[in-house]
Amino acid sequence: MADVARLAGVSSQTVSRVSNGHPGVVDATRQQVLDAMKELGYRPNSAARALKRGEFRTIGVILFTLATTGNSRTVEAIANHAAEQGYAITLIPVASPTQDGVLGAFTRLGELAVDGVIVIMEVHLLDAVALELPPGAQVVVVDSDAGDRYPVVDTDQADGARQAVSHLLELGHHTVRHVSGPAESFSAGRRAQAWRDVLTEAGRPVPPMLQGDWSAESGYRAGLEIAADPSCTAVFTANDQMALGVLRALHERGRRVPEDVSVVGFDDIPDAVSYLPPLTTIHQDFAEMGRRCVDRLLHQIRGEASPPGRALVPTRLVTRESTAPPPAS
Repeated sequence: MADVARLAGVSSQTVSRVSNGHPGVVDATRQQVLDAMKELGYRPNSAARALKRGEFRTIGVILFTLATTGNSRTVEAIANHAAEQGYAITLIPVASPTQDGVLGAFTRLGELAVDGVIVIMEVHLLDAVALELPPGAQVVVVDSDAGDRYPVVDTDQADGARQAVSHLLELGHHTVRHVSGPAESFSAGRRAQAWRDVLTEAGRPVPPMLQGDWSAESGYRAGLEIAADPSCTAVFTANDQMALGVLRALHERGRRVPEDVSVVGFDDIPDAVSYLPPLTTIHQDFAEMGRRCVDRLLHQIRGEASPPGRALVPTRLVTRESTAPPPAS
């Protein structure tokens, strides 16, 4: 570093600021330092800097799958906001949703030297009543029933489902069928419960729930059953992928959307606007999810107050062409 400073004609502190990516260095000076680094073959040693500072500028992320839309987009948002804050992420997939699997992932992340951990707990653990994490861990939990023991960040699943079902009732539909996500999913459970609550509060019948697994194929199977029910005029599906399968089944069975049956999804994936018809859905703000996860974790890492409890990210209804009043009887 001293050699770079001499060649660039700047102080060692300026070289340090450039190598660490700090703002506030004049562009011309920054370029002088970078040119000197290149000429001398100097590369900052991040491991040595981490040992000196006592921090590694890395966040661990533990999750069970990247296959679902919610998980993949949440991880993307976490990575983007972490990078803005000068942090990298280390991703540890856990093959089985068990307590031992989660604790094993914490051990691996400890060996890899991370400053804190974000745990995406989208499903119930198979071998534990409640989530137990290593004591003293700097951690934020996403999409879980961790209660008040840990800082939790989640989409407001219940309010999103309420908006979806209320929208259909306000259009004049007598009741609403529901295609749920898998039984082990926290978010699917919250969406299904809100669907029941809205219908019950409105004094409407609660029809049998159809169980899906987040895939378009499971939505298609549920859609075939819905299409065979002439009394059904409205469907709320727990994600947009299953809504796509429902739309296909209704089309194949000659049930028009939205003239005969209205369909609402959940997620607002980029492709939802290109469905036929464009899908009315609940928008999840994954960028805000990532920001809140990283910020709550960084508060802990920096020794600032980050109380346990749930922080909910708002959702909003996006109305497109897949919903309309029911057909005249």
